Amino acid sequence: MKVVHWALAAVLLAAAGGCTAAAQQPSSGALDITGGVTADQSLHDQLPETVRARGSIRLVTDASYAPMEYFAADGRTIIGFSPDLAAALGEVLGVRAEMVTGSFSSALDEVAAGEYDGVLSSMTDTTERQVKADFVNYLNTGTSIVVQRGNPRKIGVFEDLCGQTVGTEKGTYQEEMLKRLQAKCGDRPLVIDSEPTNADALVLLRTGRVSAVPIDFPPASYLVSQDRTSAFYQLASEAQYEPGLFGIAVAKDNVALRDCLRGALQRLIDSGVYAELLSRWSLDSSAVLSATVNGTSTGV
Repeated sequence: MKVVHWALAAVLLAAAGGCTAAAQQPSSGALDITGGVTADQSLHDQLPETVRARGSIRLVTDASYAPMEYFAADGRTIIGFSPDLAAALGEVLGVRAEMVTGSFSSALDEVAAGEYDGVLSSMTDTTERQVKADFVNYLNTGTSIVVQRGNPRKIGVFEDLCGQTVGTEKGTYQEEMLKRLQAKCGDRPLVIDSEPTNADALVLLRTGRVSAVPIDFPPASYLVSQDRTSAFYQLASEAQYEPGLFGIAVAKDNVALRDCLRGALQRLIDSGVYAELLSRWSLDSSAVLSATVNGTSTGV
């Protein structure tokens, strides 16, 4: 098994971040994988010419979703599981992986237009999104409901969000879930407050302007157990709703990059580096067993 070596400098968490109860705070966001991952020349040679010429893959992300992708204390460096995974994928492919901050709601359109090579931003792979992009799947998880500490609105299950004002990030799968529920709420209307980032939605919850914020389980668990945020937030329950796959989104016509990313991810899984990354961020329970595209081992 190849071992990932981590940088030693500690960092402070972003205000909206946290960690699971059993987790140790990871060291700095810079991932040193020298000697931990070897380049695959065959995969490098199969990369699109534009990527090889540039020497990098540009991945857009919304860095407001600890522990997946978020800003370090300097307010500029993107840290978390996603940039660590990107760095490891880049090492396998023999190119740099650049994480660029952007809007989650417009990310797929920007990739389709060629502004970025892909999206790596905890994006759930859905059939609707597959119209615009193919997804290299790297994590499996569901949605949890985050409420104010003490749960003043006594929210227990997803249907309890009817009759409430609920915050969410615009363009997310959770926004879609809320819209589906909204149509079923009848005389207990659900008001959806869609914000530009997850951090914005959490501010509304912390200040009592919304009753809940549904987010994916890893960030929810991270948030409610970190010292700086656990005094303000808790989970409504241990339930995870509509589990599904996260994927790196790549333009439909960029088959070469899609297949290279899948091949590189499989190398990380086979070598044990993927498991090391999951362990670092306490995401072991969300592991995938193999690299797939759009949820299947045979691709599209």
